[in-house]
Amino acid sequence: MGFMDDAKDAAQSTGEKVGDWVDEQKERASDKVDELQAEAEVKKAEAHRDEVKAKNEYKEELRDS
Repeated sequence: MGFMDDAKDAAQSTGEKVGDWVDEQKERASDKVDELQAEAEVKKAEAHRDEVKAKNEYKEELRDS
């Protein structure tokens, strides 16, 4: 029975390691998604800033004319 117990323990350990690996990969993917979303928000904010700046410069030019 010793061989069967050892095989069972090895299979259980392997299963746990695979489960841990899967959880780690899901967490990494989630972190990457969060990073990409943050970058998109930054780009959107920068675009809005540039839009407002251009609008204000145009208005200033109209006032000076």
